[in-house]
Amino acid sequence: MTPPTRGFSFRIQATDGAARRAVLETPHGTVDTPTFMPVGTQGSVKTLAPREIADAGAQVVLGNTYHLMLRPGAETIAALGGLHSFTRWPHAMLTDSGGYQAFSLSARSPSQISLVDAAEDGFAFKSHLDGSTHTLTPERAVSVQGQLGADIQMQLDVCPAADVGREVVERAVARTTRWARRSLATARPEQQALFGIVQGGCFADLRRDHAQELGALPFDGLALGGFSVGEPIDRMHQTLCETAPSLDPERPRYLMGVGTPRDLVLAIGAGLDMFDCVLPTRNARNGQAFTRSGRVVIKQARWREDPRPLDELCECTCCREGFSRAYLRHLYLAGEILCLRLLSLHNLHYYGRLVEGARRAIEEQRYALWARETMASMSENP
Repeated sequence: MTPPTRGFSFRIQATDGAARRAVLETPHGTVDTPTFMPVGTQGSVKTLAPREIADAGAQVVLGNTYHLMLRPGAETIAALGGLHSFTRWPHAMLTDSGGYQAFSLSARSPSQISLVDAAEDGFAFKSHLDGSTHTLTPERAVSVQGQLGADIQMQLDVCPAADVGREVVERAVARTTRWARRSLATARPEQQALFGIVQGGCFADLRRDHAQELGALPFDGLALGGFSVGEPIDRMHQTLCETAPSLDPERPRYLMGVGTPRDLVLAIGAGLDMFDCVLPTRNARNGQAFTRSGRVVIKQARWREDPRPLDELCECTCCREGFSRAYLRHLYLAGEILCLRLLSLHNLHYYGRLVEGARRAIEEQRYALWARETMASMSENP
């Protein structure tokens, strides 16, 4: 294996069963893992300023390559100093390859995978913004992410739909491996890490074989892609648990696009380190808050005269300053953006405290107990 990318390192500090507590060093700061990464699709975590995101406990933010390459354009962002300068986020950043969005937003067809199989070189797609034609190859994905300048970039991969057969998934895995080699052969900034993406659907043997195959390549980290695309949740959890041990233990392990608090607790227990999902902020914009005792749907009539904050033990701005459930419900029904901001702050704080609690439990050798208690509390009546 080649030496790691300059300015990038990964050190495990404690383990408890398969769960790991580690430190990821990047050119823009230290990341404590397990970690949750809020999604800043357009270079912004919706409704929130960078300082608010950091105050919620986030140490990494994810940018969406597909959206940023179309608007305002990678060249524009590079000319303005890169994504950190452009967005005013001073901490670690990760960008995806853009492949999933090119594939899903432009096609929107049950037979999307057949479109991928027809293009060995990469994705040819039309912008969802103006219909203009673009091509995204493994080399182009690396180049665009190099211009964006995040600390970690992802290889271009093929993500099969949940309902396709094994033969289609095998082809997707094989192509992802070929694209992995092409990605690694493409020049990128010397301080920018590159992660490979393990595919295989819910076929655990394909996942394990692909993990070994990509693990033999000089990636700085390995990710599990292609989950939470419509497969049954129980099957996803089972495949995660069967696959995670096959990922190289000396490199960070990233589960892409997953998920709920329960998903994170289970995946951390299986040995995964990094997570991203739109769920906390998207659900907030739809009036849903995560609390220690379950979800609160703020538009429900039962909160109309409730003076309590969302979570009396929570230290986020929303709860600490005493905004009541009754007031939040009023704001939501009135269409006031303050409600969406407050719920987003609360949910990101909840996720930040969740992974912080996991880290502490691993350090104290009590992760299994913490996980049971945490998941049990999620089922209580809020």
